[in-house]
Amino acid sequence: MKRTIKVFLGEAQRPIGTLLFNADGNREAASFAYDEAWLGHPERFQIDPALPLVTGPQYHAKGKGDHASVFHGCFSDSEPDGWGVRVIRRDHAKSRQEAERAGQPFGDRPLNSLDCLLYVDDACRIGALRFQDENGEFVRASPRGGRAAPPLIELSTLLNASRAVESNTETAADLRYLLGKGTSVGGMRPKCTVIDDDGALSIGKFPSDTDTRPVTKGEVLALKLAKVALITATEARVVYADGLPITLVKRFDRHDGKRLMYASARTMLGLEDGQEHAYTEMVDVLRQRGAFPERDCEEMWRRLILNILITNVDDHLNNHGFLHISRGKWRLSPAFDINPFPDKARVLKTWISEDIGPAASIDAAMKISSYFGLRSARAREVLAEVAMATEGWRRLAASPDIGMSAVEIDQFAPAFEHSERLVAERTCRTNIAVSNPLPTEAVPHSKQEPDVSTQTATVEGMPPPPPPEVVDRVAFGARTIPAAKSTALRVAKAFGATPDTGETWVFNGERFSRAAHRSKRPGMIVFGAAADGNWWVGWLPR
Repeated sequence: MKRTIKVFLGEAQRPIGTLLFNADGNREAASFAYDEAWLGHPERFQIDPALPLVTGPQYHAKGKGDHASVFHGCFSDSEPDGWGVRVIRRDHAKSRQEAERAGQPFGDRPLNSLDCLLYVDDACRIGALRFQDENGEFVRASPRGGRAAPPLIELSTLLNASRAVESNTETAADLRYLLGKGTSVGGMRPKCTVIDDDGALSIGKFPSDTDTRPVTKGEVLALKLAKVALITATEARVVYADGLPITLVKRFDRHDGKRLMYASARTMLGLEDGQEHAYTEMVDVLRQRGAFPERDCEEMWRRLILNILITNVDDHLNNHGFLHISRGKWRLSPAFDINPFPDKARVLKTWISEDIGPAASIDAAMKISSYFGLRSARAREVLAEVAMATEGWRRLAASPDIGMSAVEIDQFAPAFEHSERLVAERTCRTNIAVSNPLPTEAVPHSKQEPDVSTQTATVEGMPPPPPPEVVDRVAFGARTIPAAKSTALRVAKAFGATPDTGETWVFNGERFSRAAHRSKRPGMIVFGAAADGNWWVGWLPR
């Protein structure tokens, strides 16, 4: 069987090239050739580091691992795996059974890799690459006229269909409902693409029948802590369907109706799934291909510290990503798929460095901080910022935004309360606990790069907007962390604050204006501007 699939970029449907696929029994082969028009375009760039801008077909040698793909990384990044493949194979088998019962021909051709790749609906596919079949239609897994992604109100239906698949009791209708939308993102756990209340494309991640703790709440907790730790992370919140908590994560590869070109760290390093590599290798990518290498190298180290302190040991290369900015320059994507694992050994999936290995160690991270471009003093500052942010995990977990019970919080405790936190305290030579009152004066503003967290990657080659002015501060406990005003307001939102009118914000029913505020209420989040005009956000001790 031979197929010819045209590849396009973004909503502009700019032709990129042709994907050729050949299957003979269990033997598969794929190649890609750039379009002449793309090779001559002023905004051209390599869609994969393994695909140089040359004419003619370029073949990909499939690796030997269980999860190796026949396609180049830029295509396999949007290939379903785990949960998505499970839904696809169940649907294929169910359709065969229905055809046999009806006495209709179905054919005996097994599913192949291209079938699975094209089972992802065009509207929901990760990144900016789009596939057009031999009939000139962009591939859709949803029935003609059907919705690619359902609205949030249908979460209950999606949840029930997913649980039926997990318990092997699914119907053909369940599988048809999940196709495309339930196969658009990778990972082993049940999930589905949905439209959020504000019209944004989002991912709903469902609890599993095998969960022994509220995993969905844990992921939202980790992502919100990442934001407090001044990490650019994707937006996430907990929503409920049939009384069960669901993680709702906003897709960062969509912006203002445009698709953003995305590549996993695995693709940027030219690797297959399952190969062991290191954070320092991602630093090499940022130096070679980064739009903001200095800023992103520091952020990569900040994320490494967060992963160590919250025991996120599922930090494999598919859980790190890059967004294309312009003409072959990339930046780190917002952090995603961050989860605390209280029941796993503290061994990272991605090694700290090739020499140091995978142990989740603060001392090891400090030893190689210079490779990320951090001087010793700056490394201690970043470590203190992340450690202070994660120190407040119990308070955030119990907040209405997360809604963990005391029992659930204790289930996660081993992921946050361990010996590496003591190492972090010793290294910073400061008490990073939040048991002291908020300061009345801000500490001096430390040197840092411009905050580019609000910059937007595009697929049209347009430069990102300029960074905001960095003149503000965020306070946590007894410390003050330099940050832009946008970061301060983002932290406020992370703790459940909402804008009311003008300069007024609302938290727990109380309004706060642009003036310094304090409160004796235990656990109260406070934010505003001190007398010198510097913004700060923090929480009061219990």
